[in-house]
Amino acid sequence: MYSWMLRVNTVLTLSVTVLALLCAVASMADNLHWHTPSVELEVVNVGPLERLRNGDDRVTLSLNIKADLESVFTWNTKQLFVFVAAEYWNPEEGFNQISLWDTIIEKKENAKINTQVKSKLLRRSTRIGYFTYPFQGKDLKGRDFNLTMYWNVMPVTGVFTTDKVVVPGFQLPQSYN
Repeated sequence: MYSWMLRVNTVLTLSVTVLALLCAVASMADNLHWHTPSVELEVVNVGPLERLRNGDDRVTLSLNIKADLESVFTWNTKQLFVFVAAEYWNPEEGFNQISLWDTIIEKKENAKINTQVKSKLLRRSTRIGYFTYPFQGKDLKGRDFNLTMYWNVMPVTGVFTTDKVVVPGFQLPQSYN
């Protein structure tokens, strides 16, 4: 006859196996969701370009950020980490990416973003946890750059995914102030 410990072990093993299979099926079902976010990034103003003591260049940007990420949310989405980055190519260093703004969205109701931000030294906005950062790097004078909005989907169960929208065609000032 089987002991009670063997029976408990069998039930627990079966339960954990069924739970793992349900999580795997739920995660795969989430991949069937088709999302259609809309993103608009616009540079409103480019401030003066300045040379810092350490040799880096720094510039301030004013951005209009409009995005509707509600379609990204599913029943399996815990939160979104959203950020806007300025991306450019430098022959010496290759691909560069500078984060200008970020936020965490925990509810589908907050997934519509309509804000104007100005990059400056690290500061936290009084609104829903927005952060802005300086646009600072080496040899920025006259550099072409793209603005890219990334969003990382952090699911309740399953694979962490990242998606983006790239808005090309911006240029930094040709001279220092």
